[in-house]
This record gives sequence, C-alpha cells and structure tokens, in this order.
Amino acid sequence: MSGWTAHDIPDQSGRVAVVTGANSGLGYVTARELARKGARVVLACRSEVRGAAAVERLVSEVRGADVELTRLDLGDLGCVREFATAFPYGRLDLLVNNAGVMAVPYGTTADGFETQFGVNHLGHFALTGLLLPALLGTPGARVVTVSSPLHALSTIDLHDLNSERRYRRWLAYARSKTANLLFTHELARRLAAREADVVAAAAHPGYAATNLQTAGPRMAGRRGSEWFMRSATRLLAQSAEAGALPVLYAATAPDVRPDSFTGPSFVHWRGSPAPCRRAPWTVDDRAGELLWEASQRLTGVAYEALGGVSAR
Repeated sequence: MSGWTAHDIPDQSGRVAVVTGANSGLGYVTARELARKGARVVLACRSEVRGAAAVERLVSEVRGADVELTRLDLGDLGCVREFATAFPYGRLDLLVNNAGVMAVPYGTTADGFETQFGVNHLGHFALTGLLLPALLGTPGARVVTVSSPLHALSTIDLHDLNSERRYRRWLAYARSKTANLLFTHELARRLAAREADVVAAAAHPGYAATNLQTAGPRMAGRRGSEWFMRSATRLLAQSAEAGALPVLYAATAPDVRPDSFTGPSFVHWRGSPAPCRRAPWTVDDRAGELLWEASQRLTGVAYEALGGVSAR
C-alpha cells in the first residue's frame, strides 16, 4: 500500500461505477481516475449545471472517457428513488458514496431530516439499498462510503438522530460520519451472512482542499470563519487529487477487506493510502443494527435481499 498512486489503479474496462457528488473535489477526481482506467462512470450530482460542467471538463482531460450525468439530490428521497428506478444498467460494479455537507447551519432535507444526517447518511443508505439488486448481481462489486476522522468526536445518539434537542453543527457532522462507518460495518456483516460477493468498505481523504470547508461558514454568513477556513485549507491541506487516493484505493485495490477503513498514512492528514484507526463505537454490532433498523424506518427502504442479522 505504501506509495500507492492513481497509476496503480487496475484496469476498470467493462466496469460500471456510480460516484455521488462527482461535480467537484474528491468526487470529481474519483470519477476522472476511474474513467481514465476504462470504467463507465455515472456522475451523480445535485446540480445539473455544475454536473454538466464537470462532464465537459472530464472528457477534455480524459480522451474517450465513458461518462454520463444523472441528477441525484440525496436530500430528497423521492429524487433518490427516481435515480435508482431510472438506473439503466443491469450491473453495478462500484458505488462510491462520496457526496456530503459539513458543519452547515441547522436545516432540514425535503423529507424533514436534519441536513447533515439526512444527506450524509440517510440519502446514501437509501441509494445503496435501492441499487442493491444491481450490486448483488455483479460479481466482485463494491460499496465505498466516505467518512472522516472527525467521526471520533462523537458517537451517534439513537434517541436524537435528527439533533432536535440541541444542534451543534460540528457535533452533527461527526455523528453523520460515525453513521457512515456504522452503516459500512452493518452492511459488511449482512453481506457476509448472505455470502454475497460484494465488499463494503470505508475511506476518508484526510485534510484535502475542496469546497467542503468553506460551504458551512458561507451559508451561515460568517465571513471571518470562511476566510479562516479558506486560508487554512490553502496552507495546510493536501490536494483533492491526493485526498481521493484512499477512496480510489478502497474502490479498486485487490486486497481491500470488508469493513476496512482507509485514509492517509500520516496522522490521518496526508500521504499515501493506509489502514486507518476508527472509534470503537463504529464497530459495535448492536449500534449498527439499531441504526440500520432506524434508517430503514426513516427512509422506507428495506434491504430485503439481505434479511436480518442479529447482534443479540
């Protein structure tokens, strides 16, 4: 794994990939590098305008790239269902659950969920479940969900998943990233119980230069915080190209294990992909099962093909 770069991505010819939030940052780089290696890539983007610009840019950078744009708003479960219903391929080799929001002011999704929990976790939970038949029908398929080292700031509160008692934007973000890891853990358990040939893994980019850092302060009208985050990112962050490497590794490397967590090698910050430590609550079977049950209830998406796995 040491020194692994995008040049080490195996040939992806004949494979179909979906990357959420692929119009910029990590998602764009991930989609571009998969296309460069021959994959057919669906850029799943909330904004059709920004998505179309990303497709135009990508095909100018990768000659012969096989890419397409499909609108996907993870904050609207109706839109998630439309995306899955219209998915035109009988196979799905790779689903990269990348899109997300970070430390935004309190708000709710179209379905009434707290924005960070609703977009970062519930939207991807529903998307994965709705695309599950295509994943199960594709030998060697993978689901890679992007989390963050900031998950270590907080476990989830199963009695207040939507932060209705008290909203603290960074705490809500940390809980949504814990939910990403618990989802990966429980999905991996259920896939193993079914003996399915699908790997569920997680990754994080470290501190990478994307627009994620400044979006929250800008939405809150905090110009000073926005300036600080932009300056810190410019000085300290690694590039989006480097930040995408752990995601690309988890998505394509042959030795990736179920429920693994890949991040940058140097103190979760930067460097080549490496196994990453995670908080103990993200591998708690009972917590994973309870979050799974709550997520099914909230989204209305039941993973019927996987059945139940009891942690009791």
